[in-house]
Amino acid sequence: MQTLMLSLSFRRGPAVLAFLLAVALLGGGVWHYGYRQALDGLAARGASDLALAADQLVAELKRYRMTAVLLADHPELAALHGDAPVAQAEALLLKSADRTAALAAYYADPQGRILAASHEVRPEGLADTAYFRRALHGALGAAHGSSAGFARRAYSFAAPAFGADGRVQGVLVLVVDIDNLEQDWRGARPTVWFTVAGGEVFVSSRSELLGWRRSEEGFVTPDGTVPPVTRRVLGAHMLWHQRLSAYVPPHALHLARPLPVIGMTGEALVDVAPARRLAALQAAAVGMLCLVFGSLLFLATERRQALAAANQVLESRVRARTADLEASNTALRREVAEREAAEAALRRAQADLVQAGKLSALGQMSAGISHELNQPLMAIRQFAENGAAYLARGVPDKAGENLGRISDMAARAARIIKNLRAFARNESEPVGRVDLVRVLDSAVDLTEARLRADAVTLDWPRPEGPVWALGGEVRLTQVFVNLINNAADAMTGQAEKRIALAIAPGPVVTVRDTGPGIADPERVFEPFYTTKEVGETEGMGLGLSISYGLVQSFGGNIRGSNVAGGGAVFTVELEPFAEEVAA
Repeated sequence: MQTLMLSLSFRRGPAVLAFLLAVALLGGGVWHYGYRQALDGLAARGASDLALAADQLVAELKRYRMTAVLLADHPELAALHGDAPVAQAEALLLKSADRTAALAAYYADPQGRILAASHEVRPEGLADTAYFRRALHGALGAAHGSSAGFARRAYSFAAPAFGADGRVQGVLVLVVDIDNLEQDWRGARPTVWFTVAGGEVFVSSRSELLGWRRSEEGFVTPDGTVPPVTRRVLGAHMLWHQRLSAYVPPHALHLARPLPVIGMTGEALVDVAPARRLAALQAAAVGMLCLVFGSLLFLATERRQALAAANQVLESRVRARTADLEASNTALRREVAEREAAEAALRRAQADLVQAGKLSALGQMSAGISHELNQPLMAIRQFAENGAAYLARGVPDKAGENLGRISDMAARAARIIKNLRAFARNESEPVGRVDLVRVLDSAVDLTEARLRADAVTLDWPRPEGPVWALGGEVRLTQVFVNLINNAADAMTGQAEKRIALAIAPGPVVTVRDTGPGIADPERVFEPFYTTKEVGETEGMGLGLSISYGLVQSFGGNIRGSNVAGGGAVFTVELEPFAEEVAA
């Protein structure tokens, strides 16, 4: 068996390695698929964040553009072309700049001369700028760059102011502070930046990227350094691997969005670490499930092979012992047949013993029964002679009375003979419904002569109706005859001889005497146990043992005990007869 197990272990090695390789390949496929699926969701969320940042920037710039358009037609600014004081116009521009958080506001004539300004810092060469010239043509001009005098990134709007003749008589320039716009969303979103024409990063959520310039390779820093950027296309997504900054994810999804309204392009780098973690968790879960099921399958296979090997050994052992078992079975069947024959003989012996007990009781009662039968026969003879005499004298009434007494005596003799025949019969009928009152009446009739001869008083308060129990009528009669005879035997030589019969609910029958009691209640139902002197002919101690066996066969119980005031009492508990039992 050890050789078989070693060969199996050598064959299992390649199978285990192949299974692990298959699990690894499956895990890799699940990771790749899950990663691509997660990138789709990540791209959607990143595009939403980029659109939100772009919309916010565009909305803020539009708000300033509207302010510039509305403020350009203000009457106080139009009055500057007359003799109106400059102080009121400058106060208006300063107030508007403060309310809108603008960096500065200027009002200039078509030649670019500043007529009023919100701050002392005034730009130079305004007339040479493209956005100012666009305003002179009646359109709204816009430009981005560093604000002169403030050293800040600015986005400027130039709104034309028209005179009564419909020509442009002035231009309002509103300078927006880009740093102020970035305060609300800097660092709160993925890495987002907005490039202007030429690729310069003008607005960004990461301040370290400001001033960098976009190139084909990625970025060029203000000092000319080109940080390494590796780009890879995965499906519909562009992935960047770079080290731009400690606050920019090294592995990110690149997104872009053109913004023609403000002349910029929005870009974003979304960290792909959550997508990788999700894909890794999915792959790990699939791999774990495969390993668990594979382990269970491996253990089941191992157990099956071990069981097969053990089965071979067991089969050889079974075959080796089959002959011994067959011989043992043959001997056992022979012993069973012998035991069944012995049990049948025992049952026959028990039936013969019960019958012998009844015949023994009849033998003991024979003298009294003969007297009981002789008495009615003598009375019948006497009454017959008297009846014949009365008929000869012509007194038919007296003759009729004697005939009636003859009938009563004949009925009494018939009843005695019937009870004797029933008692002596070997009953073979099954257990059924029995009237205990009738059984006790039969027992009293059978023992009446013996009790009268021994001067024993019998107390038998006979119930008016029947009391049904489960049993056999003849066998129960034998039980109570034995109990009454034993009670009479126990009271031999006693001054007071009294036997009391009673039926209680249950049903329970008690036979009580006034004898000396039971010497050993624990052994009273043992076969051949008797308290009579050796040589006496009244019995061999089998009456109570037979009674015990009969009551047990009916599903009942019998016990004997002593009474505190003297004497013994035997209690017979029987099963009540129920209609459903009979059915």
